[in-house]
Amino acid sequence: MKSIKAEEFDRMFDEGEDVTQYLDTDKAMSIEEFKEKLKQKTETIDIDLPVEIVQKIDSEANKIGVARQALIKVWIVERLKEELSKPL
Repeated sequence: MKSIKAEEFDRMFDEGEDVTQYLDTDKAMSIEEFKEKLKQKTETIDIDLPVEIVQKIDSEANKIGVARQALIKVWIVERLKEELSKPL
């Protein structure tokens, strides 16, 4: 996967250029997988984070055009998959 600055990526995307070479599709999920995950029963939790961390999360979420909560959910699921795949 090629590397590029966010501003350049945004400009290319906005101008309709092909940006797929800059996307990490190894962890991508299909629309069907995403919809299935949305159907799962959920439980609300509260978490206190420093303002600076929340701002960084928001910045990352804005880069890819998703909500803060959606990004946090994806990160947690990715980390759980990683941890659960490690041998005991």
